[in-house]
Formats: sequence, C-alpha cells, structure tokens
Amino acid sequence: MDFALTLGAAVTSQSAPILIPWWAWGGFLLFITAMLALDLGVFHKTDKALPFKEAISWCAVWISLAAIFGGLIWWGENAETAQIYAAGYLLELALSVDNLFVFLMVFSFFKVPEEFQHRVLFWGILGAVIMRALFILGGVTLVSKFGFLMFVFGAFLIVTGIKMALPEKEDAKDLEKNIFVRLGRKVFPVTGELRGHHFFVKEAGRWIATPLFLVLLVIEGTDVIFAVDSIPAVMGILPKDMPYQTKLFVAFTSNIFAILGLRSLFFALAGFMKYFRFLKIGLSFILVFIGVKIILAQGIDFHIPTLVSLGVLGVILALSVVASVALPKKETNSPH
Repeated sequence: MDFALTLGAAVTSQSAPILIPWWAWGGFLLFITAMLALDLGVFHKTDKALPFKEAISWCAVWISLAAIFGGLIWWGENAETAQIYAAGYLLELALSVDNLFVFLMVFSFFKVPEEFQHRVLFWGILGAVIMRALFILGGVTLVSKFGFLMFVFGAFLIVTGIKMALPEKEDAKDLEKNIFVRLGRKVFPVTGELRGHHFFVKEAGRWIATPLFLVLLVIEGTDVIFAVDSIPAVMGILPKDMPYQTKLFVAFTSNIFAILGLRSLFFALAGFMKYFRFLKIGLSFILVFIGVKIILAQGIDFHIPTLVSLGVLGVILALSVVASVALPKKETNSPH
C-alpha cells in the first residue's frame, strides 16, 4: 500500500478509517534513529568544536530532509496537509530559536568548552524528542475528546504572546538558583569542576554527577517549559476536522524535524544572536495570531486558510529578522 495514497485517503475522507500505517511511523522513527546514530557515532565521534561551515552544512541537511518529507506528502496529492506540515515546521523552528538564547547563557554560565557543547545538545535534544512525542500524543488525544480545550489553548497563547512582548530581565547569575540545577544538586553529589565530556564519574566507589549533567538538566527542563507554548501553537495550526492519527503524524513529524536541526542552528547562529533582538516580538505576534485563529475556528467556525497562516508566519519572522539587522542593539558599556 502506498504511503502517500494512504495518507491522502485519511485526509480527504473524514468518514473513512484513519489509515496511517504502522510502517510509516516505524519508517520515520527508524530514519531519525539512524540519522542520530550517524551524527554522534560517526560524524561527531570525537569531541571537537563544530566549525561554522560544518554547522551551516548540517542546517542545510536537516532543512532539506524536512522539505523532502513535506514533498512526499504533497506528492500524494495532499497539498493542504503538506501546507499544514510546512506551517507546523516553520512555527516550531521559529519558537525553537528562542531556546538558543538559553543554550548560550547556560554554556556561558557553566563555562562549557565548545568541544563538549555538541554532546550536551545531542542528548538534550534526544530527550526533547521523547518528551515532545508524549506532549503531542497527550495534547491531540485530549483535544479529540474535549474540544473545549482548544479555547483554553487559544486564550493561553494570546496571554503568552502578550507576556513575551513585555520587557524582561534575564540575569545569568540567577542560573545557580534554577529549579533544575537545585534539584540536580539535591539528588546527586556534584563534582566541583567538569570531568571531560562525562555526565557522571565514579569516585571512591560511588557515581558522582558533573556540572555537565546540570547543564543537561537545565536544557531538558527548558525544553519542557518551551513545549508548553509550542505544542498548543502547533495544535492551533491543525484543522479541527483533520483525522486523529493524521494530526498526530503531521504534528509529530514537523516538530521532530525542527528540533533535530536545532543543534546545528545553534552553532551556526551562536555568533549572530545580537541580530535577533526583535525575534521575541515577532514570536509574540505569531502566538497571538494563532490564539485568535483557534478561538475564531472554535467559536464562530471561521477558518483562516493554511496557506494564509503560512504566509503570516513567514512575513512576521522575516520582518523581525530584518528589523533586528537594521536596528542592532547599541552597546551600553561605553568607556566614556
């Protein structure tokens, strides 16, 4: 049975059985597992800083793979589903870029050498894949049974978007008080310094965590917090009449492709963070737009076409980047 035709049958016939075959799920998960194994086991077997050109190359690889996957959906005459997948991917990628600021702050605070950063992000994002799967499964299942939750998601996104636009102080010195750092120190004894790329070392017959493990905990915990925003946002992209398993498949695949490209994106953009000063403003507009979109669809059955939503996402992100480049943040520490 052809996957594209199977998916097409699920999308175009609302009364037909949901026919996302087990091998489509299995094939996707096997492919992702193989790519991750190649990434850490072959291409990054030794600890080294990821050069800018290599990071750009990996970004191109992950974006190309995501585009090819979307093309496969389109090839099965499922243009609407392909557009929904593309919107979900672009939205998740944009929201994930906000994580990069946190990664940079955490690595700087714990003085993690560049050659160990890729390893931390690898395991952090692998954990994020598992957690996102659980979040998406729970979100889609709850909404399919309790449709009124979409109103809650919509209102939550509007409030979150407004709060994101407000000025906020971020002090790296407070990172030691982070709940995940405090929890890690309470549960495990921690060495005073890094021990290479190890998360745990054995000393005097007992296993002791290293500060690198605390860094991993912060990154994993941060993703859980960001997922609280991003999962409802992705749910808002999905049409409410889309079949249950199709929602799961589209939300999961678009989400995972975006997350897996995040490591390479971090190393490619680490030196250009100052050019994203207006990204939070752009993301706040996007969250409010999706929140309003959800409430309109649920309340008065007014649906904004997926292609329009995709265009709005692209325009807002482009404007936020252009504004950031045109109006860079001025240095405050003047010698005079």
